[in-house]
Amino acid sequence: MSKILVIAEHLNGKLNSSTARAVSAAAAVKPEAIDVLVLADSVDAIATEAAKIEGVSRVLTVARAENAHPLAAVLAPQIAKAAAGYSHVFAPSTTFGKDVLPRVAALLGVAQVSDVMSVEGSHTFKRPIYAGNAIITVEADAGSTVVATIRTASWAAAVSGANNAPVEALSVDATLPSHTRFVELQSGKSDRPDLQSAGKVVSGGRGVGSKENFEIIYKFADKIGAAVGASRAAVDAGYVPSDLQVGQTGKIIAPELYMAIGISGAIQHLTGIKDAGTIVAINKDGEAPIFEIADIGLVGDLFKIIPELEQSL
Repeated sequence: MSKILVIAEHLNGKLNSSTARAVSAAAAVKPEAIDVLVLADSVDAIATEAAKIEGVSRVLTVARAENAHPLAAVLAPQIAKAAAGYSHVFAPSTTFGKDVLPRVAALLGVAQVSDVMSVEGSHTFKRPIYAGNAIITVEADAGSTVVATIRTASWAAAVSGANNAPVEALSVDATLPSHTRFVELQSGKSDRPDLQSAGKVVSGGRGVGSKENFEIIYKFADKIGAAVGASRAAVDAGYVPSDLQVGQTGKIIAPELYMAIGISGAIQHLTGIKDAGTIVAINKDGEAPIFEIADIGLVGDLFKIIPELEQSL
């Protein structure tokens, strides 16, 4: 039987929702057990959150001062040691997972399976290739540990609150490198919903015209309680910071409602929203590619349409 170890992603003492999505993927394998591994300097609050996720059998914790910041070079040797006895090691396909898990795979001597979209069997998975233009079925070696990142936009978060998994401290004998050290973390702060977990997202593109004009996107997003995103063109033009970028080289998201305003719809952008529920496009170019995938399309001047929508709301 399969036994899966899910690596918890967390920041500032709080569990990221991506962990519950990775647990959903683990549950699809139908394993004997799903354990969550929490590595931090202070593990109690994070472990308590993880223990509430439905389907989790145990929460294992490694509390060390070196784990205060998620440095891949420091975490990977500990995860590789903790993975002994597990058939699978999963982590979310976020910046965190993409940073840490390739090192774990290398330490275990296996090839990583990236961006798992669906589970076809205990060692068979589907994942996107060619910027999402094709889906490939991959089969991992049944005799080796499966190390995989989970495409969080393709999985609903496992229900949290009803479960009460036991929490156990784990002793890991791993030699940690000294060549890597934490300097600082810089991140944008906003009162708006988190882009990757928001149920509604309003994104602006090059058609918005300028950094000053982007205020119309922020204002409308606030009106409907949505997160704000942007196309790569808008980021490259300096309208918004890069952490708002949606697409192949930005964030992969799956909100219930996605509004693309002034975005033409390059394939790299569409890759980032393919799992969205309802897609609304507003663009003055009726031939824009975004209309090919939009559920609702409005052709016209966004600076006239948005105020009209606000008034109606």
